[in-house]
Amino acid sequence: MKKLKLIERIVEQGVVAVLRGKDANEVVEMAEQAIAGGIKVIEVTMTVPSALAAIEKLAAKYSSSAEESSKFAIIGVGTVLDPETARSAILSGSEFVVGPSLNPATIALCNRYRIPVMPGVMTIKEIQEALELGVDIVKLFPSSSPSMIKAIKGPMPQANIMPTGGVTLDNLGEWISSGAVAVGIGSDLTAEALKKGDYSLIAKRASQYVEAFKAAKDSVRR
Repeated sequence: MKKLKLIERIVEQGVVAVLRGKDANEVVEMAEQAIAGGIKVIEVTMTVPSALAAIEKLAAKYSSSAEESSKFAIIGVGTVLDPETARSAILSGSEFVVGPSLNPATIALCNRYRIPVMPGVMTIKEIQEALELGVDIVKLFPSSSPSMIKAIKGPMPQANIMPTGGVTLDNLGEWISSGAVAVGIGSDLTAEALKKGDYSLIAKRASQYVEAFKAAKDSVRR
């Protein structure tokens, strides 16, 4: 049941911070600020040097099962290209796995260990294959327009889609109203902070995304 609860919580939180940085320490600081700002789903990409060390450190402090709100966060791994990397990340404490593309072997491994996996897809064919492999949420990547989700939902209304890339504060509401179950936020969350050398700006930006997501969900429910 843990896998299903994790998926429910990821969808409930709705905003995933996709973090890249120069090293593990920088990414941990980014994650701390994003969590402080209210984004409780953190994706550490494997393009970060010593990414597994960052995952281990964050997983030791935060947990999806933590009762204290200050300790609650779901730590996952991104840019996973193969099952070997997925397995290493899971052993390091990753609670979900995200890939830039559809890799059946990676999906099989994650299913074996009951870990949520979100492969990157672009076409109806890839989405259908992902669903047939047992994927619960697909990552639409790269994503350019909310109209992409509306087009996909025509023939495949059962697909749970998370766009990553192309999501901003200005269009987040449109993505959600188009049917996205969650959104991935990358450079828009961290760019200003890195430019100015002020990581606290990540917390501020994160809180804006959380509020925008809540407002979008409320609008859809009405």
